[in-house]
Amino acid sequence: MSHPRVAGVGLTHFGEHPERTGRDLFADAGLAALDDSGVDPDDVESLFYGNFMGELAEHQGHQGPLMAEAVGLDVPATRFEAACASSGAAIREAVKTVRNGEADVVLVGGAERMTNIGTPAATDALSIAADDLYEIRSGMTFPGAYALMARSYFREYGGSREDLAAIAVKNHEHALENEYAQLRTEITVEDVLDAPTIAAPLGLYDSCPITDGASALVLTSEDYAENHGLDASVGITGTGQGGDNLALHDREYLARSPATAEAAEEAYDDAGIGPDDVDVLEVHDCFTIAEVLALEALGMYEYGEAIAAARNGETYCTGKLPVNVSGGLKAKGHPVGATGVAQVVALTELLEGRFPHADEVDGETAVAHNAGGTVASATVHVLEVVA
Repeated sequence: MSHPRVAGVGLTHFGEHPERTGRDLFADAGLAALDDSGVDPDDVESLFYGNFMGELAEHQGHQGPLMAEAVGLDVPATRFEAACASSGAAIREAVKTVRNGEADVVLVGGAERMTNIGTPAATDALSIAADDLYEIRSGMTFPGAYALMARSYFREYGGSREDLAAIAVKNHEHALENEYAQLRTEITVEDVLDAPTIAAPLGLYDSCPITDGASALVLTSEDYAENHGLDASVGITGTGQGGDNLALHDREYLARSPATAEAAEEAYDDAGIGPDDVDVLEVHDCFTIAEVLALEALGMYEYGEAIAAARNGETYCTGKLPVNVSGGLKAKGHPVGATGVAQVVALTELLEGRFPHADEVDGETAVAHNAGGTVASATVHVLEVVA
């Protein structure tokens, strides 16, 4: 099977860009990816683009062709929406398109503009990824939803606020050297525990920030990369997607993530690997408990064991299983539609040896996990050094 190669990557700084529009942000990321790839823009055949809340934050739908125009492309362009997994879904479609021979070169990316509408409006906009009839109208927000998941986890498996705090401390430490990260600030467990409570047991430092930003990848076929002499040593060798009931009260589990497990099984089978082959991961840590749920569903730990991983030093960049070397959503930031692609950008550069902490992370196989809502949607992608 021919594996799509990651020929180029691009990012904006993640943070507050109140003066920038979504199209401005994506233009920066998309053009950077094209420049990094060495691909002639005229060779790009499609754009797959992730965005979640453009209608609410910018009164702008139909963003696919708008973003193609922003980067100077006249190609078919499609927007993907799967809540926070929007650009993860876009990557999956791009991989399948290159694999099946429909295109040799695809630009895939995402963007979100959120800070311009303020925290209350952004919180309200994000909530529409939950069940309106049974959750939103009852006052559910995502901090509350993930707090329920954390409390369920503690009840079923054990754990403490200190365990969650260790995850936040780790991801902030990883972000210190990432020039694109939003929160490049060192914190301590005491800082996390002393911060205001958002939804018990989760506090301010257990939660990712509201973020503006964009990300992009250029994917090419193996033949195109080789015929054009591209420096594209990283391939996406596996892809998977899973789903779950939208509302928490309809779930079999609150302390597990079946959608992630389904996506992981499909991606591992696709790549011909298993969990033990994975060297480094970027997982969807919108809240600290989400990192725990992701690692267990991905098969990195047995259920009930990942809660202690950061506290034990195992998931640091110097540990046995580096997780969220970019800083994760927690510290790098979470511009919703851009997050899935940004994870693959970080892992590609890490495997290529040009990302912060690359000299501390030894390996050739990586996993990107992107989740939507309370993980009603999940995508998993396997990246490997293939050349």
